Formats: sequence, C-alpha cells, structure tokens
Amino acid sequence: MPLRLAGIVTVAWLSLNVTTLAAETLTQIDANDLRAELDALHGRVVLVNFWATWCRPCLEEIPALMELETQLRDSGFSLVAVSLDEPDGAESLVRPFMEKWFPGFTSFLSIERDRDDMVSVIDAAWNEILPTSYLVARDGSIAERIQGKNSAEAFAAKIQSLIQQP
Repeated sequence: MPLRLAGIVTVAWLSLNVTTLAAETLTQIDANDLRAELDALHGRVVLVNFWATWCRPCLEEIPALMELETQLRDSGFSLVAVSLDEPDGAESLVRPFMEKWFPGFTSFLSIERDRDDMVSVIDAAWNEILPTSYLVARDGSIAERIQGKNSAEAFAAKIQSLIQQP
C-alpha cells in the first residue's frame, strides 16, 4: 500500500510540474516589462516578434522562429515573442492556442490596451502591420524592422550577419 501511495504522489507531483511549465510559456507584460526584458538581453542579438492568434502570416512563421531560437541560442541569439491579442483572452484563447499549435513556444502577452503602447518601446512609428519583427543588435540598437511573413532562411541570414559582428 505505501508503494502505491508513493506512485500516486509522484504522478500528482509530475502533473503539477507539467501544468506549471505550461503556464510559464505565456507571461503577461506591459511596456515597462518589455523594456526591462530587452535591457536584460543587452549583449545578445534579439529578434522581437509581435504576433497575434488571428494573424495567419504570424502563425506561419512561428515554427521557423522556434527553430532558429533553438539553433542559435548558444551563438548569442534570443527570441522575444509578444502576442498582441487582447489581454483578457490570455487564459481562454492565447494559452490554449499555443498549447495546441505551438507546444514549447514561449511568448509574452501584452497587457497594454493599446498595441501602439507596447510596440512603441521599440518603434514609435509602427504602422500596425503584423507580423512585425525587430532585429536588435548586441549594442541594443534596432538593426532592422521586418514586416510581413518571412522564411526561416531570410530570418537566419539576417540574424547570422548580426551574430558575426563584434
């Protein structure tokens, strides 16, 4: 009997940890939090990707971004994905969507009511096109604004050129 109880406790503990890990893949942030995140990544090449569940081109490029993050992480690259879906939909829409279609994808969810408030952390002249990505050089400067769906190869070439710069 004690062995069976230990097994149940172990399964319950594993279930709790899997739920906790899933919950950590979507974190709500505001504009100040995004600034702090970018400051913390100073010295790395960063791709900030703004996306939404209703944006088909966004969803088509997410697998490529996930792959690049895995391949280039050790070379000094970081992906910062930010969903611009409505903040009220985090639990009912965005999290289940990510778990179904992009398990393992880590993203922030903007809690700013106005999308411009979030994107203006990087680009005050954003024209509200999604997806929009910003390639940030190691020194924190914006190297490039990338709008519309891009291929893995296009992203990789741009990222690699910045990684190779001192």
